[in-house]
Parts: sequence; C-alpha cells; structure tokens
Amino acid sequence: MKQRMVKTRTLQMNILEAGEGPLVILCHGFPETSHAWRHQVQALAQAGFHAVAPDMRGYGQTDVPEDFEQFTVFHLVADMVALVDALGAEKATIVGNDWGATVAWQAALLRPDRFDKVVAIGVPLMGQPPVPPSAIFPATDQALLYALYFQQQEAVAELDRDPETTLRKIYYAASGGAGPRLPGDDTPNPFGMVSRKRGLLSDLPEPKGVLPWLTAHDMDVFVRAFAATGFGGGLNYYRNLDMNWQLQQSLSGLKVTIPALFLIGERDTGLAIPGMRDMIEAMPELVQELTKSQFVAGAGHWLPQEAPDAVNRAIIEFLNG
Repeated sequence: MKQRMVKTRTLQMNILEAGEGPLVILCHGFPETSHAWRHQVQALAQAGFHAVAPDMRGYGQTDVPEDFEQFTVFHLVADMVALVDALGAEKATIVGNDWGATVAWQAALLRPDRFDKVVAIGVPLMGQPPVPPSAIFPATDQALLYALYFQQQEAVAELDRDPETTLRKIYYAASGGAGPRLPGDDTPNPFGMVSRKRGLLSDLPEPKGVLPWLTAHDMDVFVRAFAATGFGGGLNYYRNLDMNWQLQQSLSGLKVTIPALFLIGERDTGLAIPGMRDMIEAMPELVQELTKSQFVAGAGHWLPQEAPDAVNRAIIEFLNG
C-alpha cells in the first residue's frame, strides 16, 4: 500500500491505494480516515483490483473547505466522480461504511454510468421522509439525538478537546465488544441520545486496554490525523442533513439499478433504532439488483476493521460474481 496526494477537479485529496485492475473506491465514515480500509485495500489488491481509499472531504490530509455548506452529499458524490476521473478510469465499484455508505448509495443513484457496483456497510438505503430530518429527530429539555448534537459548536469543542479520548470512547462504544444492540436496550451508544448538560463522552464507557481489532499503531494513526485537523470537517456532514433532504427532492422516485451488496454487523449501533431491521428488509423495493443483505456475527459499527476477513470475502465474491 502507498499514500499519495491526488489533484482532482474538486479537491486536493489524500488516497491510500494498492493493486492494479478494475477500480474500487472505498469511502470511510465518521470519525475515521482512509486508514479504516487498510485490510480491504490489501485484500482487494491481492485479488486483482485497484483499491483506492481516500481521506474524504474534511478528513485527514484531504482539503477542508471553510464553508460548511460545501459538505452536502452532492459535493461528496462529486468528489468521488472527480477522483475516478483523476485516476483515469471510466467506471468504478464504490464501497462505503457509515457516512461512506450514504455517499455510496447516492453515487449509485446519481451516476450509475460511472459506478457499476455498490457495497454499503451499516447504513441501508432509505426512502425520503416527508419532512426534514431535524423535524423527526427526537429532542427534549434534557437530551437530543446525536445527529442534532453534532450540528452544534459545543460538539466540535468537546470532541476536539482530547482526540485520543474521543476516538477511544466512540470506537469502543460502537463496537461489537460493547454489548448487544436491540431496540430499546440501554447499552451505551455514541449514536443515540446525548445529554444537553453532560455532552457525549462522559456517558460513554472507558475501554480497558487496546481494542482487539485496533492496534496501538492504528489508533495512533487516527489520533494524529484528528489532532491535526480536529473533528469539525466530519461534523459538517451532519450540519447539512436538512440541506441534503432539500437537494434530494430532485431524486424522488429514483431507484438503485446497479448490482448492490449490503453488510452490517449483528451488534451495529444502528440496529438499536426501532424499525431499522424493517428498513433493511424493505431495501429491495429501492435497490432493484440487491444481491443480498448479510449480517456479520459479533461485529459492531466498524465492520471493515472489526471483521476484515468476512468483509473482504463478501466484497471479493460480490465483485467476481
């Protein structure tokens, strides 16, 4: 694997890449960088693909636009199209986890001429709600949903205060090792309700020692990245949720027509959301060529890192099939 900077039409972008052959773009989520795909980049290269994992807009060594309104899903999809062009390819498979899955789904909807297959991890494709997300997300005088909290400057200040503690607590609490994920369970969840008084981190458990799926070196790579940039770029994605809802009205009625694979850990934090399993089962109505939805035992939200062998095997089988 090697890292290099790529100048595209939209951004100066840092990528982690390896291999030669058909192009596979891997989009990470929050709070991660291209390093989250280290296992997949190696495996895909060995399987005969050109695997490329970028630091997404606002992360790592990739440019961080100052205006938060430049972080809509349309900007993010444009970045991926521009990256495919910069790499000299006509088409690519797009893979994403967490926010990267949202980008992958939207890329599949918007540009099926440039992306011929899609793999989404952790976040299913969902239909458009009748009102903006901010009108749906729960909030009380005591607490509010994390997606609303992440839109506030208080969240930036809290997460930036100590990047190592922030990452350690969020990574552990959303991992399979933190406990089961059932609707209504009280397992600490970084992607649940956040106390207005205490913030996010104080209610999350402190992991003991190194996480089994994350070496001290790997953690250091992530910590150094966020110590340099802060978390503001990634949080800008959340600040555009209502704007995305408005822009995506232009896509109303569109369905994903390219072959698709969906993966999720059996202990993913999203499965604690009431109705999530129903949305996963309903995806064939929106994704016409969905080959299957696969639940990976024991794994949580960071599936490519927690269960790399299962993820690598599923992606490569899908691509070769």
